[in-house]
Amino acid sequence: MPPVLTSAERKIVEVVNALAFLNPFNADREAMERRFSEMTGGVAGQSHDQSFGGFFKWVDQLPAEKRQFAKFAGKEREEMRALFLFEGYHRNVPALDELIGTQLLRGEKSCPAPFGRECVDRMVSRGFARDEAVRYFGIFYQLRRAHSFIVRGLKGRSACMFQFRRRLWKSVFTDDVRWYERHLWNRMEDFSTLLLGETGSGKGTAASAIGRSGFIPYLPERGEFAESFNRTFVSINLAEFPETLIETELFGYRKGAFTGAVGSHEGVFARCSPHGAIFLDEVGEIRKDIQVKLLHVLQDRRFSPVGSREQLQFRGRVISATNRSLQDLRAEKLFRDDFYYRISSDVIPVPTLRERLAEDSAELDLLLETILERTAGERWSELLPTVRERLEKSAGRNYRWPGNVRELEQAVRRVLLHGSYEPEPAESGEKQLDVLLNSGVTVDELLNRYCSQAVHVCGSRAEAARRLQVDVRTLQKYAAQQNG
Repeated sequence: MPPVLTSAERKIVEVVNALAFLNPFNADREAMERRFSEMTGGVAGQSHDQSFGGFFKWVDQLPAEKRQFAKFAGKEREEMRALFLFEGYHRNVPALDELIGTQLLRGEKSCPAPFGRECVDRMVSRGFARDEAVRYFGIFYQLRRAHSFIVRGLKGRSACMFQFRRRLWKSVFTDDVRWYERHLWNRMEDFSTLLLGETGSGKGTAASAIGRSGFIPYLPERGEFAESFNRTFVSINLAEFPETLIETELFGYRKGAFTGAVGSHEGVFARCSPHGAIFLDEVGEIRKDIQVKLLHVLQDRRFSPVGSREQLQFRGRVISATNRSLQDLRAEKLFRDDFYYRISSDVIPVPTLRERLAEDSAELDLLLETILERTAGERWSELLPTVRERLEKSAGRNYRWPGNVRELEQAVRRVLLHGSYEPEPAESGEKQLDVLLNSGVTVDELLNRYCSQAVHVCGSRAEAARRLQVDVRTLQKYAAQQNG
């Protein structure tokens, strides 16, 4: 007979199952963690040992027949399987965090992870097959990397940043991590991500978080992972290269492929790890013929260097970004629809700094504190009020930060160097927009004035209507209201 959970045990199993598969950036996460801690004797929001120590003790004190999920039947079998996955992950969080920190310092050589053997052995004792336990240890490492890179690289308290982090997590692990861990963990190269946002808003940081969070197999015989995550992300800014060089930077070339090709060159597709991702920044800048070639790579997963017929395999994931309006690019026939649909399995808007500060003004202090700490290599909280005051005095409280977080970082450095930050003069169009927004002009009044001026400049309603791409009756209605 399979074991049966007591009423008290069932309550803990239920809360663990609700928590185990919840997006860590979900709005309900904090309340669920508090409930979990209350039921297991932990202290929510404290150190990892304080938060989960009571739960680990509870698991260890279960009767022997209940410490293997395979002994259960039906729904309880699946619930206990999830509980032991949750246990396996959280028992190793401190060691995984230490490994991530060490790997960041060590660079491209994979670091030893000897605690992996203990984790695998424990999961085997819980009823998992050994090869399954090895795979799950790889997923545990992946979960912790994704959480670390998203939290550390993309800080913010505003609602739009919480939503942004949730979207990034889903881009790595899908909407339901159960789908991922059972069916998609080795198929994510089929899911491309497109990041849309203004210059300096953090598209590159977001792409890096996704690209360095792919699944990397654990090699138990070596006691380490197959590759360092520092090698799994390859980035190229397409706007930096002349159109004639983009193809060779993407696909590489062979010696003699063209005049001046005295050697061979590996493009970003050849340099991309099977466990990694390529980041195509400013993808809106590439010609249609290159879009066609990229489309074929994404469809067939093969490419050829310039000057070669050799077919090379590409197994990585593609992340793209642009600060241009894709609707405009597509409307102007500068961006192929088939290419757009291939690179946009997931489309993630990146919040502007204006949006973030409008939702939560305290976001500025958080960002300033982060920038100062990164600049000094240590916390520099006592300088924060001075930097904030100097920025407000020179740029103004309502400054729109057109360069977003990147501009804010440079502004802080200028304050440290010169004691103030003088923004670049706004472009004339932005100045006009600011004047209009502060003048109290309504949309109808603006249309009335614009249409009347168009008739005056063009000399007739018919010509004005043609140039504004509206019918004459619509133009006459607005122009007549202004004349009236």
